Amino acid sequence: MSKFFQKILLLLPLLFFVISCEKTKEEEYVIENPKAKVIDFGFNLNEFNVVNDTIESGDTFGSIIDKQNLNGNQVYDVVAKVKDTFDVRSIRKGKPYTILRTKDRKHKIQYFIYQPDKLSYYIVDFRDSIQAHKKTRPVTFKTRTIAGKLNGSLSETLQNLKVDPSLAPRIAKIYAWSIDFFKLQKGDEFALKFTERYINDTVYDGVDSLKASFFEYKGKKIYAFPFKPDENAQKQEYYDEEGKTLKNFFLKAPLKFINITSRYTKNRFHPVQKRWKAHNGTDYAAPTGTPIMSTAAGVVEQAGFTTGNGNFVKVKHDRTYATQYLHMSKILVKRGQRVTQGQVIGKVGSTGLATGPHVCYRFWKNGVQVDALKLKLPNSTPMDSRYKQKYIEYMTPLKRELDSVATANSKK
Repeated sequence: MSKFFQKILLLLPLLFFVISCEKTKEEEYVIENPKAKVIDFGFNLNEFNVVNDTIESGDTFGSIIDKQNLNGNQVYDVVAKVKDTFDVRSIRKGKPYTILRTKDRKHKIQYFIYQPDKLSYYIVDFRDSIQAHKKTRPVTFKTRTIAGKLNGSLSETLQNLKVDPSLAPRIAKIYAWSIDFFKLQKGDEFALKFTERYINDTVYDGVDSLKASFFEYKGKKIYAFPFKPDENAQKQEYYDEEGKTLKNFFLKAPLKFINITSRYTKNRFHPVQKRWKAHNGTDYAAPTGTPIMSTAAGVVEQAGFTTGNGNFVKVKHDRTYATQYLHMSKILVKRGQRVTQGQVIGKVGSTGLATGPHVCYRFWKNGVQVDALKLKLPNSTPMDSRYKQKYIEYMTPLKRELDSVATANSKK
């Protein structure tokens, strides 16, 4: 036998021992500790026989607990005793419930726990004297600061960064006066600082608030910082790094998250009339029924129907400006009605001379139709100078953090 094979034979027992040890370690790793505490609803669940289930069609509180060992109590007595705290008629299909019972052979019911939502729950105590309590799970807030580049829609980009995509429409609302999100380009940078809610410190419950942000728009960073100059004010506004409010006299567009299909031009081939003519508005395509917003506060000057415009609304904002919204499927305001900025005044449709669902947005300045996308629109009132220094001190570290995270991200 060669020396090589002799060495192999000598090593086999050692190899087998190593493999056996590794296998033993793996088995020990997966063994769960039966004495480990499992805490929920304020109870150590290891001390009970636990039943977890979901309300199904036809279930009632009575039908559920009637199957349990009620210690001699009757269902109607239980319902009467807890009615001031827990309305048993409020249980709904699909909601979870938990029953905690004794671990002995009798399995006597100790607690019934119903969860109407992720945050709150009701406990019906069956021990000494039957009573009910409403409890709320503790909520913690965690702050994240992220940076990235647009790749697809804002919702898709956020989702790829493991951020709740429901933050996207909230961001669009904050920047509605400053950024036309349909003009953002793939690769445009952004940074966000926001807080997220967690129930019991572990269960994610969505984004709570946006603390600071910037978006690259036409080569410039547009910052947004929430600030309440007057402590007695009911709501805070968003300002840029210079203390200028993001909220302007006009919104950038009458719809949210739509596509521009036709722009203001003096010569366009009309898709219905089949001839060249001026198009004195901007067409925004969107599904039928999409809410149409008034881009500024004002008074409804006209609301009706014409062959070309279909259902339309015209709003007069002041002595200088007026806007018009055409081809609605439904009008939601009346002539003479005062409307606020962002108020829904109608729904997208394809009435009149239209080949598909969209809104034609028209803009008047001093009685002449102009291109809203090229017009330099008036800003709202700037921040009072007496609050400026306080704001700068508050904003500066937030801006520094956003810039730092963005710079680090761009180097990856």
